[in-house]
Amino acid sequence: MTGGDSAAQDLGEALDAALGKPRRRIPRGGLVTGGVVVALVAAMGFTVLGLGVADNAVANYDASSWLWSRAKSEVARVNGLTGRVDTRVEVAQSRNHTMQVTQTDRFLILRDLTTGQISSLDLATLQVMATTRTTSGLGVSVALQDDAAFVVDAPQGVVRQLDPRSLVPIGEPVRYPPGISGGTFDGTGRLWVAVPSEGTVSAITAAPLPSAPADAPPTGTVLAGVANPGGSGGGVSPTQVKTVTVADPSHDLAVSTLDDGVAVLDRTTGALTTVRGDQEKQVALELSGIGTVPARTNGPDVPVTVAEGRRVVVVGEGGPGIQFVVPGAGNELRPAVAWAGRYYCADERTGTVHVFDERGQVVDTIEVRGANGPLELEVRENYLFINAPNSATARVVDDKHQVRVVDKYADDVLGGDPPKDPPLPPPPKKPVIGKPGAPRSVTATAGDKLARVSWKAADDNGAAITKYVVEGGPQPVEVGARQRSIEITGLTNGETYRFSVRAVNGKGAGPTKRSNPVMPTADVPDPPASVTAEARPDGTVRISWPAANGQGNTIAKYAVTSATAGATAPAGETTKTELVVPAGELDYGTQYAFTVVAVSDKGAASTPSPASDTVVPFTVPGKPLDTAAVAPNEPGTITVSWGVPADNGRPITEYVVTVAGQTLRTAGTTQKVTGLPEGETATASVRAVNEAGEGPEATATATTIAKPALTLGAATASSTAITVPITVDDNGSPAQCHVTISSGGRSVASGWQGCGNITVAAWRAGTTYSYVASARNNAGQVDEPARNVATTAVNGVVTCNDGGGTYCDSGIGIYTGTRQVQSESPGTSQNGTGYQAWCKATGTNIRAVQYNNNKASTWWVQITFRGNANYIPFAWFNLDNGDNINGLPTCV
Repeated sequence: MTGGDSAAQDLGEALDAALGKPRRRIPRGGLVTGGVVVALVAAMGFTVLGLGVADNAVANYDASSWLWSRAKSEVARVNGLTGRVDTRVEVAQSRNHTMQVTQTDRFLILRDLTTGQISSLDLATLQVMATTRTTSGLGVSVALQDDAAFVVDAPQGVVRQLDPRSLVPIGEPVRYPPGISGGTFDGTGRLWVAVPSEGTVSAITAAPLPSAPADAPPTGTVLAGVANPGGSGGGVSPTQVKTVTVADPSHDLAVSTLDDGVAVLDRTTGALTTVRGDQEKQVALELSGIGTVPARTNGPDVPVTVAEGRRVVVVGEGGPGIQFVVPGAGNELRPAVAWAGRYYCADERTGTVHVFDERGQVVDTIEVRGANGPLELEVRENYLFINAPNSATARVVDDKHQVRVVDKYADDVLGGDPPKDPPLPPPPKKPVIGKPGAPRSVTATAGDKLARVSWKAADDNGAAITKYVVEGGPQPVEVGARQRSIEITGLTNGETYRFSVRAVNGKGAGPTKRSNPVMPTADVPDPPASVTAEARPDGTVRISWPAANGQGNTIAKYAVTSATAGATAPAGETTKTELVVPAGELDYGTQYAFTVVAVSDKGAASTPSPASDTVVPFTVPGKPLDTAAVAPNEPGTITVSWGVPADNGRPITEYVVTVAGQTLRTAGTTQKVTGLPEGETATASVRAVNEAGEGPEATATATTIAKPALTLGAATASSTAITVPITVDDNGSPAQCHVTISSGGRSVASGWQGCGNITVAAWRAGTTYSYVASARNNAGQVDEPARNVATTAVNGVVTCNDGGGTYCDSGIGIYTGTRQVQSESPGTSQNGTGYQAWCKATGTNIRAVQYNNNKASTWWVQITFRGNANYIPFAWFNLDNGDNINGLPTCV
C-alpha cells in the first residue's frame, strides 16, 4: 500500500470512529451516491454552517479539489493525497460549456459561462441547493472563501455579496465605475478589486451570514449584468475597507491576491505595487511586453509573465529577483504560478507545464497529454491541481513536487475511455514585428474644464500594444492598451485644444493621430437619462436612449462608450438616439455595458449617462472543427464526427447533419447515417445551431462499403485437389472467400476463409469438376459463374508375375467392396490389363508376396470394371505415378 493509500485508510478509520460504525469501503473509481453521503453526514451531525463532532475527520480528508470536465459535463472531486477521483457530479445541460468552479470545504459554486447560470451545491448531498441567473459570457465571476461568496460584475462595476446556501444577496452591493477587474480573496479574507478608470485597488470584507438562509431569489431575478440588479439584500452589507492608488487613471491593471494583501501589475507601465497590511511598495519592472500575474499568489514572491517574450520575472519583497525564459515557441502561456519554492508555467499550445526552481533553472516538465486547450492551475489544500477541462486528464503536485496523474474518467464511472491524444499543433510562424500603426478614429468632446478623448485600436504589427500616449492637455497622459476612452482634466474653458494619440509596443512608438479641435465650456448638455442595449442574432448590438436635454443648445451628436472587464473603448458616434455596432466589432461571448455622452452643437459634452444593462454580443456558431466521416463495417452507413466550434456568444443547442437528402439532428458530436447507397461516396454537411440560427457548414466525405469484387486466376488441379486463386477488392469491408466444387451430383465446399489460393480436396482423379468461387463481407455476397477444371488422371496395370507358373492364370479378383469375399466378386482381370484409377479406399490387408515384389497393402483402388465401379487390391495394381497410392483421392 502506498503512502496515499495509507492516508486514505487512516481517513476511513477516522470517519468510522467519528460515526461509531464499522467501515464500509467504497470501491476505487466507484460513484459515491448522494444517499451514501447523506447517510454519512446525517450520522456525523453535519450541517451547512454548524460543524459536528466528526468534522475534524472531514476537514483532514478534504485535501481535494473539484475539477471540471467539459466533454462529460461533470465535476469530479480529486483527492490530493492519492490523485484519484472519488466522487463525480453530472451538471445537466452543460456539455461542452466553459465552467468557473469556486469551492471551499463547505460549498461548491459553479458558474456556467455559456448560460450565465450560477449553481450552489450542497457538499453533504451533492444536490443543487440554489440557482440564480447572471448574464452569460465573460465579465461576471464568482469569488468564494470560507462562508463568504461574492459575484463580481466587471462591466457594470458592481460587487455583491451572496449567501452561498441560497444565493440570496446580503446587504447592498459595493459600486465602482464600469470596467473593473480582479475579484479574488487574499489569505485574510479580503476581496480585492481593481478600478482601472481610477488607477486604484480596493479591498472589501464580507458581512456575516444570517443564522438561517433566506429563501431563494424569485424566478427571473438577475443578480449581475443589469444596471440596477434585483434581489437587494437586507441586513448588514459588505464593507469597502481600503482603497489604494496604484497607477495613473486609465491604466490597465491586473490583480494577484497574496497571503496577506494584494499585488497589482500596472500593465501600461510595467510597475508592480504590493499592498501588505499598511505597507505599500511599488517596483518598476523592465518588461518586454504586456505582463500578466496569476489570480492568486502563494508565498512572498510574485511571478510576472510576459507571454509574448516567454519570459518570467519574479518579484520578491526586496524587489525584482530571478528572471527566466520558458522553453518553446508561441505566446499561449498561462501566468506562472508560485508553489512550494518553484514556479509552474503552463504552455497551452503544447499541453506542457514547465517547472523552474528558485534559481530559474528548468527542473521538470509535466506533460498533460491530450489537454487539447486550456490548463487551469490552482493551489488548494496544500496541493497544486493542474486541470485540463477539455480532456480526461489532470495532475496533482504535492509540496515535495511529486506529480500524480489523474484520470477523471477512470473505471467508466460516468464516462468512457479517454480520447486519443490529438497531434500537437505546428510551431507558430515567427511574426514580422514592427512598431504599431496609428490609432483610428480619434475623437474629442469638451466638457466643463475637461475633454474626453477616445479612439479605436491601432494595428499592433506583430507585438502587443502596451499603452497609448495622449498629448494636447497640460501634460502627456499614458493609458492602458484596453482603456481607449479617457477624460483629460485641468483644461481652461474657452481655449481650443486638439489632442494627438499614439500607440506603443515593444518596438517603440507608432505614428500619431490627431483629434478634432474642442473648446471646454461650462455650458454642457445633460446626459441621456437611461440607456438600453440589445444584442441581436446577426451579431450587431443596438444601443438606444431618450433624447438628452441640451440646456438651451442643440444636441449635435451622441458618443457611445463600451465597458467590459478591465477595459473601455469607443463604440461609435451618431446623430440619432440609437447606434448599431456592426457585427464583429465586439467580442462574441463577452459582456458589455454602454454609456452615452450627449454633445451639443458647440462641441460641449455631457457627463456619461448611467450604464446600460449588460449584453453579450452573439451570432451563429462557427464552422464545426476537424470534421471527418468514416464508413463503419455496416452496409449503407457512414459515421460523421466533428469538434465543437466557437459558440459565438450563445450555447450550441444542436447540430444539423445532412447527407444525401437526409437531415438528422443531434446534441452530440457524432452521428451515424444509414440507408445510403452501397459503394458510393457520400458527402456529409454539419452545421452548429444556437439561438441565432445555423452556422456555416463543414463537410466531410466517406465511401460506404460495398460487396467485394472478385478476380479469379486460372484454377489448377492435381489428381487429389483443385486450387482456385482469388483476388478480392473488399470495398471497405473485410472479405472472406469460399470455393465449391461439384461432380456427379456431389458438391464439396472449402468453407469461408481468407482470400487467396483456396484448395478443395477432390474425390475422383481424372474427372471434370465445376467450381464456383464466392466472396462475402458485411455488404453481402458475390458468386462468380461456374467454371470447369479436371483433376489429373492416374492409370494402373494389374500385375501378377508367376515366372511361367500357373498361379496367375485364373486372374486377379475384382470386388464390389474392399474385402476379398468370393460372393462379392463380379469377375477377375488378367495380368497386364490396364484401368483408369479413380480413388482409393481402405479394406482387407492383401499380400501379393513374390508375385508382385512382396507388395502388401490395406488400400484398394476403385476402377471401372464391366461398366461399374469396383475395387481391386492395391497389392495387385501398380500405378503409373510411381505407384504412389497417395496420388489418389480417398473415395467418398
